[in-house]
Amino acid sequence: MKPVGVAVVGAGYWGPNLIRNFAASELTRLRWVCDLSPERAQQVIGTQSEVNVTDDLDEVLQDPEVEAVAIATPPSTHSPLAQKCFAAGKHVLVEKPLAESLEEGRAMVEAADAAGLTLMCDHTFCYTSSVRKIKETIDDGELGDILYFDSVRVNLGLIQRDVDVFWDLGPHDLSILDFILPDGVTPEAIAAHSADPMNVGQACVGYLTLPLSNGGIAHAHLNWLSPTKIRTTIIGGSKRMLVWDDLRPGQRIHLYDSGIDLEPVDAAKRREYLVSYRAGDMIAPAIRETEALRLVVEEFANSIREGRAPLTDGRAGLRVLEALTAARQSIAQSGAMQQLGQTR
Repeated sequence: MKPVGVAVVGAGYWGPNLIRNFAASELTRLRWVCDLSPERAQQVIGTQSEVNVTDDLDEVLQDPEVEAVAIATPPSTHSPLAQKCFAAGKHVLVEKPLAESLEEGRAMVEAADAAGLTLMCDHTFCYTSSVRKIKETIDDGELGDILYFDSVRVNLGLIQRDVDVFWDLGPHDLSILDFILPDGVTPEAIAAHSADPMNVGQACVGYLTLPLSNGGIAHAHLNWLSPTKIRTTIIGGSKRMLVWDDLRPGQRIHLYDSGIDLEPVDAAKRREYLVSYRAGDMIAPAIRETEALRLVVEEFANSIREGRAPLTDGRAGLRVLEALTAARQSIAQSGAMQQLGQTR
């Protein structure tokens, strides 16, 4: 089939990664790079490239060969840029978070639906080999019932001016949680606690707690002020437990045949149990490493070709956006639990 004609808007921090992958994919043809600085865009694509460069989005949208637009600009611009693309009949891939507010996110999803266009959120971690393996393991029932999800995502910097640590790092863990949870299990609420010990005007340290509909719990520790970089997630299941260390190439995932077994002592006294601890083998499954953004580009192109919703569609982005918005409300109310579920 003919490659999908694509334009990338934004050649700053994340844009060059998208540009490289769209240019390399056989499923897409990169036609334009649009940036407020054409010089920066030209530098990214190189002087020998045949890709067009402009600072005018209207020029991009007038090109009939452009079927889709990837937006890699600040969150405050996501909604107006996406709406302009939908009005021109273009499919849209947008960088996380989906929008700056829940209302804007809803409007984007509704506009895409009304126009019959694809809206995909670039939740890149959901396309990593590790997260796909985790989802496969959960879907196959190897972990059993999910008891808890415990994530640590910390490092030293970079402190952002326009977003706090929740909106910077939180979308990663929230999108992963949304992606891997089995059917029928969802976060019911969220509570957030934060601190700005450096007085930079943004929360630099934060904790998210999300009760799950099956009685389990999810927790995420987010921190810009850690002396070391840690990217570790532990998922406890009723059958097995899984540890994902994203900074350990070659053996990122470890499956443990470990857990706790409860045996009732007396049927009439349900709270009395014999507790036994199980500590079996550890397995480090082989995982074929593939660049996540390559799979993002392929999923975007294939969803357009096949007329289906992508794995991380606009509604997935909206669920993450709802959790971030509720976390902000929780902080304003001294950590009070906020209900979720408006976007399901």
